[in-house]
Amino acid sequence: MSIARIDRLPLRDIWKHEAYDFTSWLKDNIDVLSNELEDINLTNPESEQPAGNFSVDIVGEDETGNVVVIENQLEKSDHDHLGKLLTYLTAFEAKIGIWIVSEGRPEHISTITWLNESSAADFYLFKIEAIKIEDSNPAPLFTLIVGPSEESKEVGEKKKEMAERHKIRNYFWEQLLERAKDKTDLHSSISASTYSWIATGAGISGLRYKYTVTQHAAAVKLYIDKGKESQEENYRIFEKLKSHKEEIENIFGEDLNWEKLEGKRACRISKKINLGGYRDGDKWELIHNKLIDAMISLEQALNPYINELR
Repeated sequence: MSIARIDRLPLRDIWKHEAYDFTSWLKDNIDVLSNELEDINLTNPESEQPAGNFSVDIVGEDETGNVVVIENQLEKSDHDHLGKLLTYLTAFEAKIGIWIVSEGRPEHISTITWLNESSAADFYLFKIEAIKIEDSNPAPLFTLIVGPSEESKEVGEKKKEMAERHKIRNYFWEQLLERAKDKTDLHSSISASTYSWIATGAGISGLRYKYTVTQHAAAVKLYIDKGKESQEENYRIFEKLKSHKEEIENIFGEDLNWEKLEGKRACRISKKINLGGYRDGDKWELIHNKLIDAMISLEQALNPYINELR
């Protein structure tokens, strides 16, 4: 059996002019593109519709009436056409944006992926080729480079949640540090952070006084980690401090959690505060004051014995 080969033709040999030839052809044959769009049937295509000082290549609808804009580019993707696509999407309040290119540059593929994660609109990036088999007439070949998916929307939602979480935590630490200024200078040289912790040195390299917070809990800690290949030294420091456990806890005023973290490099001495965390905005003042007082007590209890390690 003889199997024919596909020949790829220069796009400009088939459509010499992007607007007059390719856009006109696509408008009249929009079903060819529709066949490549899962669950979307493009209807009512119109070409060269004005959008401010520009004209969108094709504007149409899907079968539910959502506006679709199509930007054609018979060249490699570039910033200019990406900007036009976004301009047209806004001008027509479109729900779907389709960009057709001869080749997608990596940065534009990444941008369309990001838009699908971050925007309520759906974006499609297609590669267009002109092909023929032996003596057949030329035919278009559309290949989807990147498009929307449930997974991309889920990723976008997770990123939004993360951004919100970072913003809240930063504000949580800003307020804690502001309140702490009236009671202690311990963390006065550091700034707020989006992380789940903030820390300052305890006077010896590798030892840090840390505040930590989760959604509904918080803690103060002495964190012991002198860096790579330091497990034995970390354990030695931990055991040295733990040998004064009774005296330290008497000064602190409560029992502490002594965590050697077996199998890990670091060790920590901590006290959990169960009044709430960064999601409990109505309790922040109470949580902050409790954390600050606990940190002051932790420093007072540990510092005499940390000084012995110098």
